[in-house]
Amino acid sequence: MDFTFTEEQQAAAEAARGVFAGVAPDAVPSPSLVPGAVAEDFDRALWAKLAEADLLSLLLDAEYGGAGLDAVALCLVLRESAKGLARVPLLETCAAAAAVQAYGGAELRSALLARAGRGEVVLTVAANGRTGHDPAELAVSARQDGADWILDGVQTAVPWAHNADFVLVPARTAADRTVIAVIPRVHDGVVLGEQIATTGERLGELRLESARIAGRDVVEAEGAWEWLRELLATGTCALALGLGEQVLAMTSEYAGKREQFGHPIATFQAVAVQAADRFIDLRAMEATLWQAAWRIASGAPGALPASGDVAVAKVWASEGVRRVVQTAQHLHGGFGADVEYPLHRYHAWAKHLELSLGPAAAHEEALGDLLAAHPLG
Repeated sequence: MDFTFTEEQQAAAEAARGVFAGVAPDAVPSPSLVPGAVAEDFDRALWAKLAEADLLSLLLDAEYGGAGLDAVALCLVLRESAKGLARVPLLETCAAAAAVQAYGGAELRSALLARAGRGEVVLTVAANGRTGHDPAELAVSARQDGADWILDGVQTAVPWAHNADFVLVPARTAADRTVIAVIPRVHDGVVLGEQIATTGERLGELRLESARIAGRDVVEAEGAWEWLRELLATGTCALALGLGEQVLAMTSEYAGKREQFGHPIATFQAVAVQAADRFIDLRAMEATLWQAAWRIASGAPGALPASGDVAVAKVWASEGVRRVVQTAQHLHGGFGADVEYPLHRYHAWAKHLELSLGPAAAHEEALGDLLAAHPLG
C-alpha cells in the first residue's frame, strides 16, 4: 500500500481548496435559531462552481466528460468541502454516478452520467433503511412485472431528497438479491415526507407505493449495492476528517489567544494534553480513511474484504469526530455555544456524520462478523 497521492489526486485537492475557499459555514441561519430547515435548497451557486471546476465528474471516464480518478481523489475533495460545511450533495452525486458507471446498463449510463458530471442532474442515495438502524436493502421490496420492476417500502433520512433529480434506492427481491433502482423524485408511487437533520438541512422520508420503474433504470449487477454503500461510508469518513481538522484548527487559534491568569490557555498542560489527544484521533482517522479508500480504488486483496477496512475507518471517524468537537466545546467554554460563532454548527454536523450510515457500534459489530468469517493468521 502506498499513501503517496498522485499528481492528478493532488490537483483535484488543490482545485477543491480553490472552490471551497470562499464558502462560509454560517451562510444560512443557525439550526439553533430556526424551527425548520435552514434553507429550502442546497448551495446552487457553489454547485455550479464545482461543475465548472470539473469536480463533479472526478470519478467518471473520459467518454462521459470525466477525469477517470478514484475514491482517493473523491475523498481528498470531500475533506476540503467539510472544512467550510459546504452545503452540496457532492458525495451522493459522485458516488451514485460512479456506481451507475461501474454496474449500470449502457442506456442508463448514457442518460445520466455526462449530465451528472456537468451538474445538470443531481443524484442522491437512500442508504439509511426504514429506521436508520436496519440494512437499507431490506427496507424496500422489488418484484418484476414484465420488463418493469414494482417497488414498495420506506427509506428514511434520504439526504437532499427534495432537491435531487433522481434517488438511487436499494431493494430486495424475492430471490434474496439486491438491486438498485434509479427513481425520479417526481414519479407515480413516490411520496416524499420532510425530515430535518441535526445540521438543519432537509432530509426526506421516501415512501414507495407500488412505484413502477422501467427495467433499464434498475441496476441488477451482483455487488453493486455493497460497493456503493462502502464508497458512501468512506466518503462520510472523509467529511468527518475535514470537519475535525477545521475544528481543531479553530480550537488551536482560540486557545492561543484566550488568556487566563495572564497567559494563553494553550500554555496550560491540561489544555495542551487534550488538544494532543485530539490530534492523535485525527491522525488515526486519516490513516484508516486512506486505507479504506485505497482498498476501494485499487481492488487490492487483503486479510479481510474491503468492507473490513471501511468498518475500521467508520469506527474511528464516528468516535474521533465526536471527541474532537466535544473537546473543542470544552476548551472554548461558553464561547463555543455562541450562535454568532460557527463552532456550534460544526458540532451539529459532526453529530450527523457520526451517526450517518451507522454509528461506531454498528460497524464494530460488522467488523466482528468479518473477523469471525475470515480468521486472521
